[in-house]
Amino acid sequence: MGRAIMLQGTGSDVGKSLLVAGLCRAARNLGVSVAPFKPQNMSNNAAATPEGREIGRAQALQAQAAGIPAYVDMNPVLLKPESETGAQIIVQGKPHSFCDAADYGARKQALLGSVMESFQRLKAQHDLVLVEGAGSPAEVNLRARDIANMGFAVAADVPVILCGDIDRGGVIAQIVGTQNVLSAEDNVRIRGFAINKFRGDLSLFADGYDLIAQRTGWRGFGVVPWFEDAWKLPAEDAHAINFAPPAAECGKGLHIVCLHLPRIANFDDLDPLAQEGDVRLTLLDAGNALPGDTDVVIIPGSKSTRGDLAFLRAQGWDVDIAAHLRRGGHVLGLCGGYQMLGNRIDDPEGVEGPAGSDPGLGLLDVTTRMHKGKRVEPVNALHTASALRLEGYEIHVGKSTGPDCARPFARIADRQDGAVRADGRVVGTYLHGLFANDAFRTHWLAQFGRSSTTIYADSVDRTLDDLATHLTRHMDVTGLFAAAE
Repeated sequence: MGRAIMLQGTGSDVGKSLLVAGLCRAARNLGVSVAPFKPQNMSNNAAATPEGREIGRAQALQAQAAGIPAYVDMNPVLLKPESETGAQIIVQGKPHSFCDAADYGARKQALLGSVMESFQRLKAQHDLVLVEGAGSPAEVNLRARDIANMGFAVAADVPVILCGDIDRGGVIAQIVGTQNVLSAEDNVRIRGFAINKFRGDLSLFADGYDLIAQRTGWRGFGVVPWFEDAWKLPAEDAHAINFAPPAAECGKGLHIVCLHLPRIANFDDLDPLAQEGDVRLTLLDAGNALPGDTDVVIIPGSKSTRGDLAFLRAQGWDVDIAAHLRRGGHVLGLCGGYQMLGNRIDDPEGVEGPAGSDPGLGLLDVTTRMHKGKRVEPVNALHTASALRLEGYEIHVGKSTGPDCARPFARIADRQDGAVRADGRVVGTYLHGLFANDAFRTHWLAQFGRSSTTIYADSVDRTLDDLATHLTRHMDVTGLFAAAE
């Protein structure tokens, strides 16, 4: 059996996912067989595994960093929010149930068996398992039924490193305060702490670092400076999306605007575009009108298609898109965004919320009907217009049919995918991961007179190597691995 160590955070978005990814690459570079693990994740940014199941996108990236295929044991429980108070529960890659937040606490312990089963399989297959917590163990009001932080650490007998985010301020209180609210049983699991996202002169925090060690009695594993290229790696949470494209200056590059929907899903579809020097990518937040210089509007995937369509209309974006098309602009709908482009979305069984039917944007002559069967699979497709091969994946419910499907976006084995309007300026597809295909991205940009300068897979792999070097330089990585049990 392999050893394991867990990184927990003083709060959400302290950088746990990125730290685990970098440590996975550092371990791999040392010749260690390593795997990532997150007992419970909450994210609509999912990835399809080779066997046709889904896990959090962050764990797929961590698997890539470890140099191994992604599989369901790396994230046995995935919560995909569909509303402010409810989420779909995915267990070991398969849809399990829908649950309101008020009821989930009572269900968590029943899921611990699946969590432990997956964890034990990973330990049996690898020398080292790097475990990522969720949120914060300081949420002691949730401790009794916890399976994501100390509840898991105690059940699995795994040591913990507590990570704080200095960029938010108050990191001393974050770490010392966490120790103060944890029980003695939980505190004994913690082997030390680390500070993440430091900006500026590291020497200026030396006293603060020593103070944390003195107050807690814990060993410090290092202070990690801000990693500038973090934006080149897929983010787990929608609120953490940080596109920093080379053509960010106003007026430069092909201006692509993606609508920031409340239940946006699989938003890493856009990451390859963000790295192109001839592209300016804007994530349009609520309350903002579509910029007049927009060249392409992307309506992204959604975990709640009808709900996000209502939100889109409430922002007036439907009117903006119509004006954009009258000016000669282009629109691309991805998965849920494709469904919104049609004439109607029918959900008679209430698969994605209350049963009912809503009119779509009417920009493609198709109709979508939701159904309970969920398609999750990696795919190889042929792009109809260019005859280029595409590698991607599907994660969706519903089927779209109609006259515009006679002009499919792609062909997958014996079936067709997507639809294209007769003038070619409105396109919809169920395929995720399109733009990670360098040849397709080059072709797509060329339609707008732009060129591609990026080999995306190489860029991600190089960034993971740089992240591992960054962590090795500023953390006691050897000591951290040695603390695994």
